[in-house]
Amino acid sequence: MNPAVIALALSAAILHASWNAFLRSGSDRLWSITVMGVTGIVFALPVMLWLPLPTATGFAYILGSSFLQVAYSIFLVFAYRLGDLGQVYPVVRGSVPLLVTLGGFLLTGQTVGPSQLVGVALVAIGIMSLSLGRQRAPTSSILWALLTGLIIASYATVDSTGVRYVSDPRAYAAWVLFTYGVLLIIAYTAMRGRLRIDIRQKESWKALGAGIFVLLAYGVIIVAYSLGPAGPITAIRETSVVFAMLIGWLFLGETLTFKRIVACLIVAAGAIAIGR
Repeated sequence: MNPAVIALALSAAILHASWNAFLRSGSDRLWSITVMGVTGIVFALPVMLWLPLPTATGFAYILGSSFLQVAYSIFLVFAYRLGDLGQVYPVVRGSVPLLVTLGGFLLTGQTVGPSQLVGVALVAIGIMSLSLGRQRAPTSSILWALLTGLIIASYATVDSTGVRYVSDPRAYAAWVLFTYGVLLIIAYTAMRGRLRIDIRQKESWKALGAGIFVLLAYGVIIVAYSLGPAGPITAIRETSVVFAMLIGWLFLGETLTFKRIVACLIVAAGAIAIGR
């Protein structure tokens, strides 16, 4: 695989882990992730107006991905209610290649090679070690994290296909970010009422700044999908579980136990093995 594609996937991993850290540290996570979506709308709009319009097929994929990402955002908020970043995030990201592989085998009869079998086993072991024992993540957080992983697996599949129906991957990313942001505001309004953003508050600027990480992480991975195979790219991005563990320790004051380190490394190794 092209070194540039690998660099893009690793950059997306760091960016993705970073904005999840912003979200985990927020006092009102549903509000925070919705404000992050507002940043996406602001930055995506000029790109949408500048680049050519997607095709009708491209629009269908854009809408599907946007709906799935709204569900992903809400589920992620629920997952972070009780679990640490270093516990929840590896389950969310590590379950993606696991679920994609198992789904392909059960639903379409895809062949699972030795490397993938090893990867599935490693991810399963890593996730179980994070959800068992005295310092385990709460069961509800693990369940929400697994549901979130299922949604990610779905929209990653949609994106890796949909981007090929648009002449410019930047246009695809911009339209998804804009549509997702609008739908997320609608969802927030339905759940909480009017969205209020006070630019005099530190939390507002924190959420708006985190939104830049969101759009960069998404834009970078979309460009990577347009340049290389989706499986290996998705696997490399799952190294974000290691970055999330380190960020949680360095910036959020989370406990970095030997068990958690080993579990995160096992999940990352399994995800990469599945992608191979």
